[in-house]
Amino acid sequence: MLEARGVSVVRGGRRVLEDVSLKVTPGEFVALCGPNGAGKSSLLAVLAGELRPGMGEASLDGRPLSRLPAAALAAERAVLEQVPSLAAAFTVAALVDLGLSLVPRADIDAGALRERALRAAGVEGLATRAVDRLSGGERARAHLARVLVQLWAGRATGGGRYLLLDEPTASLDIAHQLAVMRAARVEAGAGAGVLCVLHDLNLAAAFADRVVLMQAGRIVAEGVPEDALDAKRLSGVYATPIAVERTARGPRVFPEM
Repeated sequence: MLEARGVSVVRGGRRVLEDVSLKVTPGEFVALCGPNGAGKSSLLAVLAGELRPGMGEASLDGRPLSRLPAAALAAERAVLEQVPSLAAAFTVAALVDLGLSLVPRADIDAGALRERALRAAGVEGLATRAVDRLSGGERARAHLARVLVQLWAGRATGGGRYLLLDEPTASLDIAHQLAVMRAARVEAGAGAGVLCVLHDLNLAAAFADRVVLMQAGRIVAEGVPEDALDAKRLSGVYATPIAVERTARGPRVFPEM
């Protein structure tokens, strides 16, 4: 289990998380939602082991993330950052290989795994292109291939249990948004715990097993989409009138006109 317990974080003199606790278990898809500045990305960074809380603790199977070696952490979880940074002009194929290199002990067919990741992210035709020459959406999908291949390589070593995605659909058109969400849903079905920061509440309703709603650094609701996505609650959290229609496929969220 990946868990944050009583976590508080101060960044730039502002408290961005206040006594937050959250569990993510293998095989479930958790959508982390809320307005800008709610603390979603900070909480994901804490659970990724990339941000150490000032109070509280993040742990993996009871082991504090702060005590895990970087290689061990990389083998257990893969992280797609909101704005991935790249220090060199990698090709897409080389970028994917970077994900493989984070789990060097994996007994895998690197070439086959690379091709599988390129196909899963829909960038197989871009393998020889320089990442810095891609459109924003293409670049986002190339980085998705990188984290997918890291997750799969980790799984080959007995890890690969968590996939953490920070706004993975932000720069994508509808078709590619759905493709990314389906890929994440597939990983949850394969046993990975997926934590995904989303602004699109309808995507959260369609794909998540559990929705966690944040406001001002705190969790204000948590549960299945039908329970968490309540019109009155959403209207208060987002400070705008929001309606929720109950359908056979789950809740549908839209602004009141």
